[in-house]
Amino acid sequence: MTTQNEHADVLIIGGGPGGYTAAIRSAQLGLDTVLVERAELGGVCLNWGCIPTKALLHGADTLRSITQAGRLGFTTGELGIDLSALVRYSRDVADRLSQGVAGLMRKNGVRVIAGEAALTGKGEVSVTPVAGKASEVSAADQTFTADHVIVATGARPRALPGIVPDRERIWTSAEALIPTDVPEHLLIVGSGAIGSEFASLYRDLGARVTIVELADQNLPVEDPEVSAVVRRSFERRGIEVHTGSHLEQVESTADVVTAVLVSGDGSRTEVRADRLLIAAGVQPNTEGLGLEPLGCELTDRGHFIAVDEWGRTNVAGLYAIGDVAGPPCLAHKAAHEGVATVEHLAGVRSAQPVDRDWIPGATYTHPEVASLGMTEPQARAAGHELNVGHMPFVANGRAIGIDDTEGFVKVIYDAASGELLGAHLVGPNVTELLPGFSVLRALEGTAEDLEHVVFAHPTLSETMHEATLDALGIPLNQ
Repeated sequence: MTTQNEHADVLIIGGGPGGYTAAIRSAQLGLDTVLVERAELGGVCLNWGCIPTKALLHGADTLRSITQAGRLGFTTGELGIDLSALVRYSRDVADRLSQGVAGLMRKNGVRVIAGEAALTGKGEVSVTPVAGKASEVSAADQTFTADHVIVATGARPRALPGIVPDRERIWTSAEALIPTDVPEHLLIVGSGAIGSEFASLYRDLGARVTIVELADQNLPVEDPEVSAVVRRSFERRGIEVHTGSHLEQVESTADVVTAVLVSGDGSRTEVRADRLLIAAGVQPNTEGLGLEPLGCELTDRGHFIAVDEWGRTNVAGLYAIGDVAGPPCLAHKAAHEGVATVEHLAGVRSAQPVDRDWIPGATYTHPEVASLGMTEPQARAAGHELNVGHMPFVANGRAIGIDDTEGFVKVIYDAASGELLGAHLVGPNVTELLPGFSVLRALEGTAEDLEHVVFAHPTLSETMHEATLDALGIPLNQ
């Protein structure tokens, strides 16, 4: 097999949200750009994570709406679920968007190579072709030199000792996205965003669901008040939630998964389930990239690639963005890091680094969860005097009208300056409300500034205003 030698200004390894966004911005800035992807363009998020999960959850929301239609005077007959059709819908959504990414690559003149990439020296990358879905496939090995190499290889589900996925009884999130049937009992390890979303989904589809979480609260990164609302909601729906607990002696047979649930008090209970889903975080895809021979520094915790605010590693000309560069492992964080890194290396004067402390979070359970900034315990631990405000959806006209009143909006302001320190929302469509707080923060607005904003009535967004008024001690509608 012959080897082709080429040069690029920027070579990006990985075509997920961070990689393909970086490629677009790089090409827009006039840089000769190569993107190497070994599987589907769009990465895990688009193909096996964020997007298909939300498509399935849309199906669950639709089912829930139909089953509750009687409250509004509608009569429905017996309902059935064609699971294969719902899965096919979610796959079609992912495929459509992946094709869209390929179109963006062509539109912007990015050269896309379907292959496995490895660093063979500073600014040197070897690419071995693979049969993939990338838009350009080379039949020969290629060696690139590049002025700048950006690693955007993402992450994969974190492995747990003693629990080995077999794709039949013990699932990762990939298998949970393409089920052939709804398990009678689904046991989930981990109650973060991924585990909680699948718990909500499968419960709506009719499964009995049990969640096991090692931390003392479900949704461990969220504000405790928000986590408590979700837990109560889950338990009312019949979802069992075990925090401060872990599994031991996990065994899988052709018919059942058996494990021992060890609670915080040391009590032990045998649990039998049709499927076990591992949703206990992610680990970075750093193996096989050739980082070690270059002396590329990894973090002590999690072995992510260590970077500065611009994505620069300790190796000249080598950068890392997205999940592989450390938490929070979120698609929108990766995309913005991609833009910031490319603009910085290209010398764009207006480039701004990404502040990882202000990455919004969105979890599409029922009820939805959205968060930004510090939780209340974190803000108090940081020494701030706080003005904290709440607005429950049960007092919001729009929420009452759509018959979805569970949850609240919580805001945390610095008492002296009025600076927004955190916003934590749980309830209907809160993932669409959260950007308002992101804009307030970006524009350095204060609680007093938001106080004078006129919100349309009746809208769910009025809860943002009322929560702020509550923080200022002048609530009007509660």
